[in-house]
Amino acid sequence: MKAYEFPAKVTAEGKIELPYPIVKQLLDNQEVRVIVLVNELIDLEEDDETQENAAWHRLAAEQLLAGYSEEDAISG
Repeated sequence: MKAYEFPAKVTAEGKIELPYPIVKQLLDNQEVRVIVLVNELIDLEEDDETQENAAWHRLAAEQLLAGYSEEDAISG
């Protein structure tokens, strides 16, 4: 499996627009898996433990995605 990371925005219609260089690499009707990461708004009322847990979850997600490389791809 190959992973791409890129910034994107959600349109007013609720769709995520893929950058053209990524679209060029996808085949028509290709099935893909999508992981959506969003920045969390920190509630200043949250206690320190809740904020620390959220930070650990963000770090874990970032490290998981950073671990993917071309060498991880399974070729058939």
